[in-house]
Amino acid sequence: MSDSPAPLADPHIAFDVSEGRRDVVVLGSTGSIGTQAIDLVLRNPDRFRVTALSAAGGRVGLLAEQARQLRVRTVAVAREDAVPALREALGAEYGSEPLPEILAGPDAATDVATSQCHTVLNGITGSIGLAPTLAALEAGRTLALANKESLIVGGPLVKALAKPGQIIPVDSEHAALFQALAAGTRADVRKLVVTASGGPFRGRTRAELAHVTPDDALAHPTWAMGPVITINSATLVNKGLEVIEAHLLYDIPFERIEVVVHPQSYVHSMVEFTDGSTLAQATPPDMSGPIAVGIGWPVRVPDAAPAFDWSTASTWEFFPLDNEAFPSVGLARHVGSLGGTAPAVFNAANEECVEAFLAGRLPFNGIMDTVTEVVAEHGRPAKGTSLTVADVLEAETWARARAREMAEKFGEEQPAEARA
Repeated sequence: MSDSPAPLADPHIAFDVSEGRRDVVVLGSTGSIGTQAIDLVLRNPDRFRVTALSAAGGRVGLLAEQARQLRVRTVAVAREDAVPALREALGAEYGSEPLPEILAGPDAATDVATSQCHTVLNGITGSIGLAPTLAALEAGRTLALANKESLIVGGPLVKALAKPGQIIPVDSEHAALFQALAAGTRADVRKLVVTASGGPFRGRTRAELAHVTPDDALAHPTWAMGPVITINSATLVNKGLEVIEAHLLYDIPFERIEVVVHPQSYVHSMVEFTDGSTLAQATPPDMSGPIAVGIGWPVRVPDAAPAFDWSTASTWEFFPLDNEAFPSVGLARHVGSLGGTAPAVFNAANEECVEAFLAGRLPFNGIMDTVTEVVAEHGRPAKGTSLTVADVLEAETWARARAREMAEKFGEEQPAEARA
C-alpha cells in the first residue's frame, strides 16, 4: 500500500497556509451544509471570505440575504425562472448598491466552481454535483467535498482529474477518517471503521421492518437531515455509500473497511493500525467541525463546533451490523467492486425508491429489494476506467426509469387493503 499513489484525500499532503484569509466558493449555499458553512465563515471573517454562491433557486430570499452578508462577487441559480425573484430579493437587500453578478441555468454551479478561489465547498445534494466537482478539480481548486454522490457515481472520472490530496472530505465519517489517518503512514493502516447510528430501526429484524411508515423512518434519533438522507440512514444506504466513498478517497480495499453501529453518534469513525492501536475521532453530533476541516485544513478553526463536557457521565455503545435486516452495505460493496456505472445505478435506483416509499407506493423493505433487482438487471458494467459523464447520465436515466417501473408494478400487485 505504501508504494501506491497518494490517495485523493491525504492529510499528509502539505498545504500552503501563508495566504492569510482563504477565498471560498459555496455550492448549495441554502442547504444544510451551505447554511452551516456560511455561519462558520461569518464567525471567522479573518480566516475565510466567500466569493461566490450557488443554489437551486427555491429559496431566493435566503440566497439574497447570504449574498449581502458575505458581499460575494457572483450568485448562481440552477433554475432560470428564479432569476426575476432573485433579482428583486437582491435589490431589497442591497438597496442602491451594485448587485453581484447573476448566473443562471443547469451549468451555473459548474461555472462558479471554476471561479478564482482557494477552495470550493460542494454542498449540493445528489449526483447533479458531479459536473461542479469535476470542474473544480480541473481548475486546480481544493475541493471540500460534502457531495458524496459525485465521487460515488463518477469515481474513475474524479480519480483521473484529482491530484493527490486535492479533496478534503466534509462528511462527518470521512472527515473523522481523514483526521485519524494523520496519525500514521498508509503502510500502518490495517482497517477503516465507519460508524453508523443505526437509524430509527436499530435492533429490528427484517420482518419487523415490513410495515414501518415514512413517519417512522423520518424520526432519526440523533441527526436532523433532509428526507432523502434521513431515509438513507434508516435503510443504512448512507453507510453503503460511505463505504464506497472511503474506498475511493483513501485507496483502501473494501475488505478492510468495516461498518459498526454506534447509536450515540459521538465517534464519527475510526482507524485501526497494524500495531493494534485504534484512533477514534469524536465530537457531539454537529456538522460545523467537519465543515471547518474541509475549508480550513490543515489549520484548526477555534470553537468551530461544540466539545464534550467531560464532567458529565455518558455511555458509548458499539454493535455489529445486522446484514440481514440491512443488506444495503453488502450491496454497496458489490457495486463498488464492480465499478463503472454500477454505483451510479445503485444510487439512482435508491433515490427513486426512496421517493416511492415516501409517497406510499413502496414498503420500507421494498426499497432495497427493488434496488437489488435493478442492480442485478444492470449486470456487470461494460465501462471501467474509460467511464464518461455521458455513461453515468445514461446509466442513471435507465436506473431511475427501471426503478419506477418496478415500484409501480409492486404497488399494483399488492392487495387493496395493503395499498390503502
